[in-house]
Amino acid sequence: MAKTESVQDTCVLVTGGCGFIGSHTVVVLLERGYEVVIVDDLSNSSEKVLDRIDQIVGDDAAQRLTFVRADVADKDALDAVFDEFQIDAVIHFAGYKAVGESVEKPIEYYSNNIGNTLALVDVMRNHGCKSIVFSSSATVYGDPDALPLTEESPKKPATNPYGWTKWMIEEILASLVVADPEWNVVLLRYFNPIGAHASGLMGEDPKGIPNNLLPYVAQVAVGRRDAVHVFGDDYNTPDGTGVRDYIHVMDLAEGHAAALAWMANKTGCEVFNLGTGTGTSVLEIIKAFSAACGRELPYVIEPRRAGDVTANYADCTKAREVLGWEAQYGIAEMCRDSWNWQSNNPNGYEG
Repeated sequence: MAKTESVQDTCVLVTGGCGFIGSHTVVVLLERGYEVVIVDDLSNSSEKVLDRIDQIVGDDAAQRLTFVRADVADKDALDAVFDEFQIDAVIHFAGYKAVGESVEKPIEYYSNNIGNTLALVDVMRNHGCKSIVFSSSATVYGDPDALPLTEESPKKPATNPYGWTKWMIEEILASLVVADPEWNVVLLRYFNPIGAHASGLMGEDPKGIPNNLLPYVAQVAVGRRDAVHVFGDDYNTPDGTGVRDYIHVMDLAEGHAAALAWMANKTGCEVFNLGTGTGTSVLEIIKAFSAACGRELPYVIEPRRAGDVTANYADCTKAREVLGWEAQYGIAEMCRDSWNWQSNNPNGYEG
């Protein structure tokens, strides 16, 4: 990040800022005083999220937000953004994100996720902006040898094309630092984001059939889906269903703000896990969401899904010690806030 007097003088470009994690991070950045420019093509998000951000942060903070509808792979559009705004740092969320879909559409995933990153860092370099926080994923650890996963755990062959795109983009960004030590890169490997803003105004709103567990559970709870599909009950876990480290999206948003503040005026490449350190099974999530919405949610057991691993959860000691960040919310709060969002917005941002 460029040397600046204060947060108020810092302009952050957020790619994919209308998406689930991006929008919640934008709220935190605006509340902290940053200038924010969102670039999003709205391919898996809604422009209506901008009104919700304004409602949450208030008029004064909302004046520090600019939205540009563009594909991050469009260098001309990005050049125009960098020409107009003095961008100090970038948080890069934009990308396709469904594990199952990536197995079915590998070309689209490699082309979009890697292509837009290459376009972005090329434009950044040409404009002298060399600070980037990348939205990575625990999928880079593949099928882990041991748990919990630390930042020193080996990157393993990914189990799906989505994971490979995160794996490769990490390598690309690390290579930038080797080639040019002025680059300032933070790779945030997050685990399974769920939850929603406590106001109920913002949450996860996937287009089409949800690929992730929580929005699917939430849509069952409001009657949009008949039952939760549980992929595999024969894993080597206490109840046979997959175990993941679920993290509240607001904790994740705070993690990005913490990384941005920490990396100011630094160079190099650092990796941080963002999770809770606790593993929760699919059936435990369904039980917790049933408690949040006040009724038992139906589920059906399906065969295992291609690309899924048995279990993963994080050791987040480094983020706590270096960034001063630690997850604050548990599963009950995550499900409570997800239900608050979904029950107030049964059709997402469309009403």
